[in-house]
Amino acid sequence: MLLGRSANGLFWMARYIERAENMARLVDTGLRLALTQTSASSDEWASVLTSAGVRDLFEEENDAFDTATVTNFLLRDTSNPSSVLSSIDTARMNARMVRTALTRETWESVNEAWMSMHRMLKRRVDEQDLPAVLDAVKRETALIRGAFQGTMLRNEIFDFAQIGTLIERADNTARILDVKYYVLLPSAAWVGSPLDNIQWQTILRSVSALRSYRWTHEGDFNPANIADYLILNRRMPRSLAFCYRGIQDSLDYLADEYGVRQSCNEMADAKVEKLKTAAVSDVFDEGLHEFLSDFIRDNAALGSQIATDFRFH
Repeated sequence: MLLGRSANGLFWMARYIERAENMARLVDTGLRLALTQTSASSDEWASVLTSAGVRDLFEEENDAFDTATVTNFLLRDTSNPSSVLSSIDTARMNARMVRTALTRETWESVNEAWMSMHRMLKRRVDEQDLPAVLDAVKRETALIRGAFQGTMLRNEIFDFAQIGTLIERADNTARILDVKYYVLLPSAAWVGSPLDNIQWQTILRSVSALRSYRWTHEGDFNPANIADYLILNRRMPRSLAFCYRGIQDSLDYLADEYGVRQSCNEMADAKVEKLKTAAVSDVFDEGLHEFLSDFIRDNAALGSQIATDFRFH
């Protein structure tokens, strides 16, 4: 049985690699929503900070929700434990701790991503350079994921890292989708308008789902279809349903490996069943914001239960 300390290192290494990418995606969402603004761009950036769960921390030292200040906080500020720089630092620290459990290719890709991001983010990023920097962050994390998926043995080491990745990814998809509901349109008359559709397309683009959505729904950009795609579609690799099916699979493999099913297995099974049987109409009846808030809370609870069940501490 893998030591809890090693399982913890793998789990959090994977979470923070995913978080670095996800923070870049949230910043990208804010940039694109700001381009469709109908009010001050500060509204969009405040919504991004709220969705990232770091607004209170931001407001402790900043009072202006402008592009330069917010993007610096989300990308470079080491006082923000979820910034891109903080995330890749923590990911590398955990990777070093479990280095003997990783293939050479995986470790080198983590280390190279760490060096690359420190070079890119050693000083404030000009607004005109932001898209290129965000793409580079996503590219570096994709290279880590490719090395990991292509070279790691499918054993308990793989499963703990995979669970960390998918819990973080599900959290991020829920938060990005929730951004849309923090960005208040001027009036209900805007719902279903070209502006509304552009903002929904922005959400899809931010999770790399715009083209695949078009294949599935033939370009019909309406809120119900988009919410269904990002929440319930089990083939879309960033949907909540897809992530939880993967979490369930890895927890089942661990249960078989260790010969015991634990509380986290039951929690994951319940969430998979809910996502499998739900209809998007049920989500909207409950309220999309309320559904996503509950999901984010339950997802965090599952992460904590995994830490307890496998004695991370």
